[in-house]
Amino acid sequence: MAQRSISQFLDEDEHVRERPPARPSRLSQDRKTHESKAAEDKHPTTLGGATYYRPTGEAVDEVVRDFHEAIVREPDGAVAVAAIKALTGVLKRSTATTMMGVQKELNDAAASLQKCNETAISLKAGCELFLRYATRTTAQDLEDFAAAKARIIERGDHFAQTSTRARQTIAELGARFVRPGFVVLVHGHSRVVLALLRHAASQGIHFSVAVTEGGRDNTGVHMARELEKLKIPIVFILDSAIAYALEALKVNMVLTGAEGVVESGGVINKLGTYTIALAAKALSVPYYVAAESYKFARLYPLGQSDVPVERRKVDMGPLMPSSVRVENPSRDYTPPKYISLLFTDLGVLTPAAVSDELIQLMA
Repeated sequence: MAQRSISQFLDEDEHVRERPPARPSRLSQDRKTHESKAAEDKHPTTLGGATYYRPTGEAVDEVVRDFHEAIVREPDGAVAVAAIKALTGVLKRSTATTMMGVQKELNDAAASLQKCNETAISLKAGCELFLRYATRTTAQDLEDFAAAKARIIERGDHFAQTSTRARQTIAELGARFVRPGFVVLVHGHSRVVLALLRHAASQGIHFSVAVTEGGRDNTGVHMARELEKLKIPIVFILDSAIAYALEALKVNMVLTGAEGVVESGGVINKLGTYTIALAAKALSVPYYVAAESYKFARLYPLGQSDVPVERRKVDMGPLMPSSVRVENPSRDYTPPKYISLLFTDLGVLTPAAVSDELIQLMA
C-alpha cells in the first residue's frame, strides 16, 4: 500500500499549493500562563525544552503514564506522537459498549493529557486531530459496534504510524531546497530541522549551518553537537547577533521548526523566532518552516498577547536587583507574511494554503 499522509484522504503533493487566506473569525484560545510546577511535581518529564507534569493531587491515570513513558522511551520522538500512541492505547483498553462511550473515554483521556502542560500547542493540536480522525462514524458503524470499534482501533494505529513517518517525509521534501554552498541559519534545536539537514547531507550536498544559542536552555549547543556528528561545518552565534550574522555570514536561508502552525499560516515557536523572521525579511533572506501536519492548530492569534506561554524563572545573578521582573516567555508568534514556505508531510505549502489544509484535516 502506498504511504499516505496523516489526513488519509489528502493526496501527497510535492508542489507548492496556494489558496486564498481564510478570513479571521475568532480567537480560538485565550492567553494562558503555565507557571512552573516543579516544586509540586517530583516527576516532571522534559522534551524539546518544554516540561510535562503529572496532574498534581490527582491519581495518575493510565493514559498519562503511557504518555510520560513514551517520552522517556523515545527522547527523539515528538510530543504529539507520544500523545497519539497513548490515546490509541485508550482505544484498545476501552470497555465501552457504545460509540458515545468510546468518544467520552477518548475525550476524557485527551483532557488528562493536556493537563500535563496546558500551554503545549503541539500536544493540544495532536489530541484534537486524533479525536477527529479516529472517531469518524457512519450509519453502518452505529449498527455494528464491535466492527466499528475494530475500525477505530485500526485508524488509531494507522494515525500513529503515519505521524511517525511525517518527519522523514518532510526531510525528503525540504532537503531539495538546500543547495551546494548554502549557509543555513537554524534557531536552537529542532528534531525535524535536524532530520532535514541530515537528509540533505546524506545526498552529498555540502553546506554550512549557523546555529543560534536559542535562549538560556542550551538547545543551540545541543543542535551544534548533533550537526557536528554529521561533519557539517557550524558557526555558533549569540541570539543578539542574528541580524549581524544574516548579513555577515551571507546566509542563504533560515530554517526553523514550529511548536504549532495556526489557521492564518503563521507559526508559534521557540522565543526568538519572530525576531529572526523580522531580520530575515528586512535582508531578503527566505524563511522556511518545517512542521508536521499534526501540529496544525485551530488558533488565530492576532499578536504576541494571544500566544499561550510557559514562563520560566531565570537566575540573572546577584547583581540583578530583586525588584526587577525578568520576562522569559517560552515562545512567540510569527505572522504568515514573514514566512516563505512551509515544509510539511502534506507537501510544500504557502502560508495561505494552511487554512484549507486545516479545514480538511478537521472535517
